[in-house]
Amino acid sequence: MPSTRELRRRIRSVANTAKITRAMQMIAASKMRRAQESVVAGRPYSEHMNSVLSHLAALERGSEDSSVPLLEEREVVSTGIVLITPDRGLAGGLVTNLTRAVERTIRSSETPVTVVAIGKKGRNFTLRTNAELKAVFDGIGDNPTVEDTRAISNLVIDEFESAGVDKVLLAYSRFINTAVQSPTIDTLIPVEPAEMSGDEAVGYIYEPGPVEVLDKLLPRYIEMEVYHAVLEAIASEHSARMVAMKNATDAANDLIEDLTLQLNKARQEAITSEMLDIVGGVEALK
Repeated sequence: MPSTRELRRRIRSVANTAKITRAMQMIAASKMRRAQESVVAGRPYSEHMNSVLSHLAALERGSEDSSVPLLEEREVVSTGIVLITPDRGLAGGLVTNLTRAVERTIRSSETPVTVVAIGKKGRNFTLRTNAELKAVFDGIGDNPTVEDTRAISNLVIDEFESAGVDKVLLAYSRFINTAVQSPTIDTLIPVEPAEMSGDEAVGYIYEPGPVEVLDKLLPRYIEMEVYHAVLEAIASEHSARMVAMKNATDAANDLIEDLTLQLNKARQEAITSEMLDIVGGVEALK
């Protein structure tokens, strides 16, 4: 059994660790609330824009001699992935779950894959795979704006329109609730508008025309999809880190209890040994 001095040293060390993880838990909780509000506020806008795109795409498909590049489905010769991960760790299994899903996608792909990594964890993962690292964006922060992510969407749009890639996937951790973050891989380009039901097929008239409106609206839509995915990833990161730090704090407190019990046993053994030595000495003097 370790000595009482070693046990006291370990207890102080674990207690200091528990203070750090507790502080990190509180910081992550405060950031998580702000990130959740941003995600929840942005979802209705994204859903409504998708509804407008669905109607415009239906009109575009029905028109003759019309072509919108970002809706064009062509033979896939090269695939691009926009991978959104945190810059920092200590977020439980968040990064591992997402990178495993992306790794399966890369392995199952029959075409070369290029990756645009948002976050240092995504960059480090890509360097360990056979995929080509096209660009890295890090240091976006906890409260990004659309301007902060516009360079990302402009890059993937240019790559698709110049035939550098024929399909672009968006990989991120979707925020479900505080305890659940779902690894998500969606098709970003070509844009796949949702199918409209009969009740939604309202006869709107667009000026100057559906194709012209789509040409202007689709880049904005992709910008918002990338921006919203970044917000989802940030909310997921802070939620996962808060849960991970809470678990670490609880584990540290449990370890302190176990070490305190060992310390008490060691002290009792030392006291008993001393008492036996005294009794033995007394008996020797007799």
